[in-house]
Amino acid sequence: MLLHCTSALSRLPLKWLYALSDGLLFPVMYYVVRYRRRMVAQNLRSAFPDRTEQARRATAKAFYHQFCDTIVETIYGYRCPDEEMKERVVFAPMEEVNRLVDAAGGGIFMLAHMGNWEWMASVQQWVSPGVKELNVYREQKRRSMDELLLALRAKRGGACVEKKRILREMVRYRAEKQPVTIGLISDQKPRPQVTRTWVPFLHQETGFLDGGEILGTKFGYPVFYAHITRPKRGYYRCDFKVLAADPKACKEGEITTAYARALEENIYAQPELWLWTHNRWKWKK
Repeated sequence: MLLHCTSALSRLPLKWLYALSDGLLFPVMYYVVRYRRRMVAQNLRSAFPDRTEQARRATAKAFYHQFCDTIVETIYGYRCPDEEMKERVVFAPMEEVNRLVDAAGGGIFMLAHMGNWEWMASVQQWVSPGVKELNVYREQKRRSMDELLLALRAKRGGACVEKKRILREMVRYRAEKQPVTIGLISDQKPRPQVTRTWVPFLHQETGFLDGGEILGTKFGYPVFYAHITRPKRGYYRCDFKVLAADPKACKEGEITTAYARALEENIYAQPELWLWTHNRWKWKK
């Protein structure tokens, strides 16, 4: 049912969906339902202690507008032609990225919940021919939501792999001599009992997932951070920054710490693009 509704709405022009975002989704989410507004306010106070309350409220409202846009853009992306998507999401500098990936036989893309992270699966159109993009995801409790996310993320030619299966799939692809890139959204909160890397991040000691570092080191794949910006509404740019060209030469925790630093810089540049609704600092060191 959810997939059918998304499919039907995706036929609408994007400007109509933006009108829906502005006229219905935002006021309902921000003023009526007040979706996680306390959590957003708390996170912004902790992250930006030197800013005025008025400035933080402005950032919060800008974030909710972006969040609603992300919803309708994701719906639109279900039927968006590849040519148009390649104009709406630009990846750079792909010459250097593809050179490193081709030489190593694979690469790790460490992303975050920045901008429209669902559209980042379109990187499959930018990697070298023959390279397969694997998008790591967590299986949803609701089957309908799981089916929807799988359908949306597979639209650009990549493959979705449940996080518990990613290591086995990478081993299989390497045995078949199939070059791959792995997309990992790495800003979720890990459980404290399994967290190995803690970093001062947005004025708080923060635990980070180190799956990108572990996989890059194990397979010898270069690791990149996807720096997301939004030049204007409906358009994004992803600048890949090399976190480690040779992960095996890095110390433990070095790549994950570099990711945290790059993400923090990204957030400070356009804070409204990050997903402030999640309880990122639920667990302490």
